[in-house]
Amino acid sequence: MNPRRLVPKKVFFTSGVGVADDPLLSFEYALRDAKIERFNLVSVSSIAPPNIKIIDIDEGLKYLKTGQVVFCVLSRFTSNEKGREIFSSVGVALPKDKKYNGYFTEYHGYYTGKEEGYAKNMARNMLKSIHNIEVDKEFEIFKKATVIDYTTVISAAIFVL
Repeated sequence: MNPRRLVPKKVFFTSGVGVADDPLLSFEYALRDAKIERFNLVSVSSIAPPNIKIIDIDEGLKYLKTGQVVFCVLSRFTSNEKGREIFSSVGVALPKDKKYNGYFTEYHGYYTGKEEGYAKNMARNMLKSIHNIEVDKEFEIFKKATVIDYTTVISAAIFVL
């Protein structure tokens, strides 16, 4: 396989919540809510390739086939502590100069009210600390839920090769 084919050209963001009497089933329901249950997801780390284009979920899903191996940055959190709030988020920061890479960050846990914006801010800080260049786009997908039974929240950046 040509390694250049593994550099994503596009990315879309999605999130979901799943509730069930089993943690694995709640994760499956969260994937379904996010519309990504039909793919074999492979979590990757934090690099946004140069020139990556952010697209919406409906466009992104058109490029993917059932059973396909799909690379993603995935934030996932499951709890069964009834009444607690949980969250997941994925942030991205992309540079103005498209020859440089950007960064993704994932963040998840118990919600205290201070978590929104954290993943985006960390991605921006990573980008500025390595390249010291202007940020063009910052974005964060953030999902929270109140735990009912086993509850899973996911946020994901899904790559399209």
